[in-house]
Amino acid sequence: MNEGGKGFRKHIGLTALIGCGFFTMGLMDILYDTYVPIFLGKYVASNAFVGSVMTLGNVLAIFLIPIVSAWSDRTRTRIGRRMPFIVVTLPLSALSFSLLPYAAAVSLSALFIVILGLNFFKQAARGPVVALMPDTIPGEYRSEANGVINAMGALGAIVATLGLARLMDLDLVLPVLGATKDRLPFPVGGALVVVATILVAVFVRERAGGPLASEEGQPFLASLKNIAGGSDKSALRILLSIFLWFLGYQGVLPFIGKLSVEAFGASSGNAALPAGLVGIAQAAFAVPAGYIAHRIGRRRAIRGSLLAVTAALLVGGILASSLAAPLGAGTRFAAFLGVMFLFGIFWIVIITNSFPMLWQMASFGTIGIYTGLYYTFKESAGIAAPPLTGALIDLVGYPGIFAFAALCMLGAFAVMGRVDRGEPAERTGPDGKSASEG
Repeated sequence: MNEGGKGFRKHIGLTALIGCGFFTMGLMDILYDTYVPIFLGKYVASNAFVGSVMTLGNVLAIFLIPIVSAWSDRTRTRIGRRMPFIVVTLPLSALSFSLLPYAAAVSLSALFIVILGLNFFKQAARGPVVALMPDTIPGEYRSEANGVINAMGALGAIVATLGLARLMDLDLVLPVLGATKDRLPFPVGGALVVVATILVAVFVRERAGGPLASEEGQPFLASLKNIAGGSDKSALRILLSIFLWFLGYQGVLPFIGKLSVEAFGASSGNAALPAGLVGIAQAAFAVPAGYIAHRIGRRRAIRGSLLAVTAALLVGGILASSLAAPLGAGTRFAAFLGVMFLFGIFWIVIITNSFPMLWQMASFGTIGIYTGLYYTFKESAGIAAPPLTGALIDLVGYPGIFAFAALCMLGAFAVMGRVDRGEPAERTGPDGKSASEG
């Protein structure tokens, strides 16, 4: 597989530039997931209600990502088919993101309006941002390329959690921005999103011609029907696995910041550290995850990582329970940080290789559709999980959400065992069927 590594090297620079779009998502997502529940918690006490509000982005994503992705499949402009959507929606996302803490200081209604605007623009941007990579990188190198862009997304999470989040504790009064306490990371993060958008727009050139570029896209519902009704169920099984592992992940992620404060006694500035350790692990292991999958196979890499993630979740649940109370809050928090780092290592293997498995089954004309299908199943899980796990916290405490997530990972492990396609040595022929690279 060294040949695959050498063949990918010529694509690394372009992949890294495309990854700037993922950097913006990683930066915004992690600060949003960490601090918006805390902002909401100032107005409401119910974790179930907080979880319900946190699903708003997922609800919008189910509709917006497939629609905008399919729209971009059919778009032909001088600057490309994805870029017009990116240069409009990402700056608007940055503006909405910057306003979050200021709205939170005004009222619950103001906060909700800004949350709505942010999620609308961010989810509209996500499909075209993600589809840029498979548009430009050959199918056999997409695990490696997905590793690079996921590393960029993880870098955004690191900048957000280990850099910007520390500014939450800074108490100054600045021109234009005003008081900085519990606010400053958001306008600074918004400015970084704008810079990253400029880099993508200036330096990334989409493929504009050739026979592949002329392929017609399929309607979204028709593609879903073909996947569900075809004799080969591999794509459908991957999508079901995606739903299950994100059901577990999204059930835990929105409450990590609150868990850190309430169970481990962390400050608001340190509440994002667990997510930061996940980001560091993802940044360090995203690229190796792609090369490992090229060597041992994507399915095998994903299934092994699902078992490791399950073990990490079970240990995290023990640390969040009264069983670990004798260790003390500080020791428990330190151990939890280590568990989250290990979680991040194996989680990024799953994420890096699942998208390329789907793209391997798509044609140039349906890459946006398959991207939309990925997010339809992912965001459906994101809608279902936070209200359910928020209610679990209210009923049995934080350990319940870790047990729930572990069961979801085991379910995904079982479903992935029946996936037969999506490996790097495959390609999709003109008839839509898999053919080996000859």
